Amino acid sequence: MADPRGFLTTERETPRSRPVFLRLRDWREVYEEFERPKLEKQAGRCMDCGIAFCHQGCPLGNLIPEWNSLVWQQDWRDAIERLHATNNFPEFTGTLCPAPCEAACVVGINGDPVTIKRVEISIVDRAFDEGWVTPQEPRTRTGFKVAVVGSGPAGLAAAQQLTRVGHDVVVLERADAIGGLLRYGIPEFKMEKWRLDRRLDQMRAEGTEFRTNVNVGVDVTVEELRAGYDAVVLAGGATAWRDLPVPGRELSGVHQAMEYLPWANRVARGELPDSPISAAGKHVVVIGGGDTGADCVGTAHRQGAASVTQLEIMPRPAETRTDAHPWPTYPMLYRVTSAHEEGGERLYSVSTVEFLGDADGAVRALKLVEVDSKFQPVPGTERELPAQLVTLAMGFLGPEKTGLLEQLGVELDARGNVVRDEQFKTSVDGVFVAGDMGRGQSLIVWAIAEGRSAAAGVDAFLTGRQVLPRPIEPTDRPIA
Repeated sequence: MADPRGFLTTERETPRSRPVFLRLRDWREVYEEFERPKLEKQAGRCMDCGIAFCHQGCPLGNLIPEWNSLVWQQDWRDAIERLHATNNFPEFTGTLCPAPCEAACVVGINGDPVTIKRVEISIVDRAFDEGWVTPQEPRTRTGFKVAVVGSGPAGLAAAQQLTRVGHDVVVLERADAIGGLLRYGIPEFKMEKWRLDRRLDQMRAEGTEFRTNVNVGVDVTVEELRAGYDAVVLAGGATAWRDLPVPGRELSGVHQAMEYLPWANRVARGELPDSPISAAGKHVVVIGGGDTGADCVGTAHRQGAASVTQLEIMPRPAETRTDAHPWPTYPMLYRVTSAHEEGGERLYSVSTVEFLGDADGAVRALKLVEVDSKFQPVPGTERELPAQLVTLAMGFLGPEKTGLLEQLGVELDARGNVVRDEQFKTSVDGVFVAGDMGRGQSLIVWAIAEGRSAAAGVDAFLTGRQVLPRPIEPTDRPIA
C-alpha cells in the first residue's frame, strides 16, 4: 500500500489549466506542469484495495495500485515497468482516456477518486525524459510476415506486440502520416503530437515498418495483400460517420467533424498557413455533445469564432451520480471540458430540422426545435440559430464497407461491424480485426486492449503458441 492515511490526509488535486486568454493563442496542451512532490502525494491516496475495482474499470487491466505505490515510494523506474506491462501507450490513455478507472475507484464512493490518469501520464513522461523507454527488439525472428491495416491505437498496439515476438510487421496507412485519428482527429490542445512521434521512433527501432499513402483495396489489392503476408490485422477504425439528412444539408459551410478537424491539426503542425475550413469571424454551431463535438468547440475558439454553440439532442446530464449509474459504473454526468471552459453555449434537448442558406448557397442559420423525453418535437419551440459554419459530430456507424472489407468478403454483424471469434479472427482465414472496426465506436483504451488481444490471436495462429497477453475477449463491454 502507498500512504496508509493518504486518502484521509490528502485532498485530490489536479494540474492547473493555463489561462484561457493564453491558450487560445496557441495549440499547446491545456494543462500546466504538475510538481513531482504533489504528484507523489496524489499517488499516495491510493488505498491498494483488497478488491481493486479500478482494474475492472480499465479494459487493459492496468496494475494501478502497484504503480501508484511505486510513485509514492519515489521508485519511478519500476513504476514505468509496471505501467508498460499492460499498456503499450500510457501517454495516449493518460491524455485522451475518459478514465473509467477513476469512476471505479473505491475512494470515489464517498469522496474524490485518486488522480489515476495524472499519475499515469507523469510516469511515462518522466520515463521518456530519463531515457528509460528504449526499443524492445525481438530476440529471434519467426520469418512470418504480418500486415496491419490502419495506424490508430489498435493497429499500433497490435503491431508493437507482434514485432516484439519476432514477426515482420508492416503497418499500412492511407493518410500521409502515421497515427490515424491520433494524428489528424485529436487536436493538439488535447495531445501534442510529439507524444505520438517519440513512440513511433521506438517502434521503428524495434523493427516495425510503416508505409503511408497506401489505401488497401485501392493502391494495394486484396489479392496482393493476402499473397504478401501470412496474416492480416484489420484496424481501420469506425470511419463511416453519421450524417444529418435534413433540408439544406448540401449547403456550403456544413461539414463533418472529421472534415474540419484534420485541417486544423495540419495548421497546428505547421503544414499549412491557414485552414481551408475556418471558424474565423463566424457563428459556429457544433451538432453533437460528445468528445468530438468538444474538440470542434475548442478548435473553433482558437480559430477566432464569433460565437460557438454546441447542440445535443439528449437532455442535460446530472451533476452527480444517479441511481441509473451506481458506482463502479462509468456515470453519465454533466462534464465541463477545457474547450467548454473557453466559452460558448451548450443547448440540450434540441434537434436540427433544417439548414437555411443565403443567396450564394452558403449556410446562414439552422432551424432547431426542442424535443421531449421521446425525442419528439415540442410544438411552438422552433427557432433559428445563426450559423456560417456547422460541424456534424454525431458519431460513427462502423467501418467503411466498400473497398477493403467488400473485397475481402468478411462477415459483418447486424451493426455493420466485422465479426470475429474468440481469437479476434474474422470469417476469412488468416485475417484478424481489432478496435472500432470490429467493436464499433469506442474508447482509446479499448482500442489498445483489442490490439493487444488481436496480436495474441495472430501469434497463436502463426506459431501455435500462446505467449502474448490477452487483456479482453471480443464480447467484453465496459462496466455500464
